[in-house]
Amino acid sequence: MKKNLALLPMLAGFFVMGFSDIIGTVMNQVKAECKLSDVTAGFLPSMIFIWFFLISIPTGVLCGKIGRKNTVLVSLGVTVFAMLLPLAANAERFWIYFVSFALLGIGNTIIQAALPALMSNVVPPEQLTSRISLGQFVKAICAALTPVFVYLTATALGNWKLLFPLYGALTVVAAAWLWFTSIPDERGGTRSSASATTTFGSCLAMLKHPYVLAMTVGILFSVGADVGFAVAIPEYLKNVYKMDLDKAGMGPTVYFVAKTLAAIGGAALFAKVSAAKCFPWCMGLGILATAGIFFAPTWIVFLACVFVAALATANSFGMCMGLALDRVPEKANEITSLMVMAIVGGGIVTPILGIVQGSSAGAAGVVGVLLACLGYLLALGVFAGRSSGKANVVKN
Repeated sequence: MKKNLALLPMLAGFFVMGFSDIIGTVMNQVKAECKLSDVTAGFLPSMIFIWFFLISIPTGVLCGKIGRKNTVLVSLGVTVFAMLLPLAANAERFWIYFVSFALLGIGNTIIQAALPALMSNVVPPEQLTSRISLGQFVKAICAALTPVFVYLTATALGNWKLLFPLYGALTVVAAAWLWFTSIPDERGGTRSSASATTTFGSCLAMLKHPYVLAMTVGILFSVGADVGFAVAIPEYLKNVYKMDLDKAGMGPTVYFVAKTLAAIGGAALFAKVSAAKCFPWCMGLGILATAGIFFAPTWIVFLACVFVAALATANSFGMCMGLALDRVPEKANEITSLMVMAIVGGGIVTPILGIVQGSSAGAAGVVGVLLACLGYLLALGVFAGRSSGKANVVKN
């Protein structure tokens, strides 16, 4: 019972983790306010995602030194500060947005690397995929609410940037809750040797493990597709179906609602069925739904395709991380650090989308980029299923 209660502040941490999805929703507002080009605006998400590449492994090392719980608390503190800056931004000082998103990226990198590892302190390895999916469900709630909050703050309060102090206050609550919750310290007892010796070398050495390497690359394409959808949906609605900016900005809500439903469904499903068996079927359905966008005659059909694609692919992140942690549970710090480093995929894909949007390929090219990301995940799902079967034979 105590372990189940300890999960609750961690789930609150997953909500804070969802703040990284702000960028996909507010990028059009920032672009309009600061009069940025598509290419320049396309680099805004890089202010978040570049840090996943730069400090994810140092975060793993930090976990080994100060503990996973304290590391999560550090991330929450950085996030609070990031939420204070955007209110000071205006059209003449767009660089404040860049600084704010950079700090948000630093905080988000730390929490994404430390929180799943902290969860493993109270969750058995075979249940991690299910629990991570539950956390992704909470994260998806945040993502689904963000476009609504942006719209409400813009229309009811007259300033969409009031979203930031609201999320800053929620971060303070999450930090206080975690601070006062008792969680076993992985640096003590029989697990101390595994945790305290986390180094750059031990993290990078995990890339020699073929299964971990494949899942790490899977995270890159999973996040790339996720951010790609969030950024591309408003643009697609605006350019193809001629919606105005405010209405088009609500489009990602359909995507995030589907992700929310898929995450809670995945938490229940993966508690009973191996994630490795579900992986290829989910990705195959996601590819079919995404390809259907090409043939969508109306915005309603377009959003229906988006909904199915999100429903099918929402758990790809959790499946990649959960399957890797299940395979090598004693290397949780190293694995989560590597996989969070791969989240930089979101920062790689969005500039590509910006370039494609400004080219002759237009909307069709955007869908092509998303299909390329999902194509790797389909291949990874097939690999995971076969590898799982071999692993079971060895165990038996």
